[in-house]
Amino acid sequence: MASDERPARPNDNVKAEVDVDTVSVANQAEHAAKFADELVRTMGFSASVRTEIDEDDVTVHIEGDGLGALVGPRGVTIQALEEVVRAVVQHHAGGHSAWVHVDVAGYRQRRRAALAEFARQVAAEVIATGEERALEAMTAADRKVVHDVISEIDGVGTTSEGEEPRRRVVVLPA
Repeated sequence: MASDERPARPNDNVKAEVDVDTVSVANQAEHAAKFADELVRTMGFSASVRTEIDEDDVTVHIEGDGLGALVGPRGVTIQALEEVVRAVVQHHAGGHSAWVHVDVAGYRQRRRAALAEFARQVAAEVIATGEERALEAMTAADRKVVHDVISEIDGVGTTSEGEEPRRRVVVLPA
């Protein structure tokens, strides 16, 4: 036997079969709310936490006063919070989890509305000038809002370019 080989073991060629019971979306939502509530309180904030279920999507709503720090500059803290909550739920569900979103004080809805308005303004400029316009880098969720809004406007189209985290939308004349 060569020095870099190890002796064969009885189970080397057997693939592991994992018997994972599916955790209900309602149970995942409850777990997400409990974890988010404990996390927010540990961070020193006073807030109420509730969840909303839409098929396989769970949105954790964190409401209260003075929660701007949970959103952070350009939404970076809320993104991190969402990733942590999502990871905890995924672990709880054995890797078979619902899609988890976190919203703090209605930030996500306000952000979507502001991006939609901005996208409409940019589309109007591109139509008027006939010149493409590259937008600032944004998250995948924000890019989706821009793509969706502009797809409904005649005379313009979009593409994305660049690599994460510097990926951006380019609005093009059609």
